Amino acid sequence: MLIDGYGRKINYLRISLTQRCNFRCLYCMPKVPFTYQAKENLLSYEELFLFAKLCIDKGVDKIRLTGGEPLVRSDLEIFIKMLTDYKSDLDLALTTNGYLLKDKAKALKDAGLKRINVSLDTLKPQRAKLISQIDMLDVVIDGINEALKVGLKVKLNCVPLKNINDDELCDLLEFAKSKNMQIRFIEFMENEHAYGQLKGLDTEEIITILKKKFNFTPSFKEANSPASLFCLDDGYIFGIINPHKHDFCESCNRIRLSAEGFLIPCLYFDEAMSIKNAIRNNDINKALEILNNVLENKPEKNRWQSNIKSARSFSQTGG
Repeated sequence: MLIDGYGRKINYLRISLTQRCNFRCLYCMPKVPFTYQAKENLLSYEELFLFAKLCIDKGVDKIRLTGGEPLVRSDLEIFIKMLTDYKSDLDLALTTNGYLLKDKAKALKDAGLKRINVSLDTLKPQRAKLISQIDMLDVVIDGINEALKVGLKVKLNCVPLKNINDDELCDLLEFAKSKNMQIRFIEFMENEHAYGQLKGLDTEEIITILKKKFNFTPSFKEANSPASLFCLDDGYIFGIINPHKHDFCESCNRIRLSAEGFLIPCLYFDEAMSIKNAIRNNDINKALEILNNVLENKPEKNRWQSNIKSARSFSQTGG
């Protein structure tokens, strides 16, 4: 069992497979060049699996694959099968922008992937192009439909932004509801790589907008989940994620591994330790020592209240 310095049980590993992304979303990394990390700088699937297996053996039962955009890394289904062959009941999920999903959904499902989260911030093509800097909406919608067709459970992630997509929140909820998908509205998280003029909506502003059309009440909060859930009169559940509140941290059960082998104890902390050399030397004891060190120093709370913007792009940590 993995326990951090505050007694929290860590059973959730998020693995960023690549920093690369085929979008340049305003709230993430709009001005980052389309560069390619040298392959030798990335942990191979075999090396990622070696560390994931260590974590699974220590009690991790939930893994999420992120990026950048994880689907730009080739043969992802091979890595997924490695994980599910090792632990068939692993709660394995993927976060994607959906652009490459249509062609890959079946292979991912057949390899053992269970769930995906797809980023969808608008239903208007030109607005989607403004946010992502690529003409992508129809392709992403096709990907969502294909994922549902092959039997993947799909959630939508939406970042509400003032004067950009704040007039669409009700439409996005209706779209998700029509396809039996949960939507989660995520408060904009400030970082140095985002477009500087962006202003996000806080939870109360999101609720105010949605209440113009929907009746809903607070629902249960899933254990260890960052989302506060709300239930419409007809039973449909949606979520709002407010990372600025410290109760976001009190039940934190996760740790992050970057594609370059950095173990990151908190999304909003720049501190990290590398396990790359230990893994490449097949030194499991050293990797475990580094993991325990990172867990011991995992912070109790995030730094949102300090008005410090994250210097590390969320494309490196997987959000």
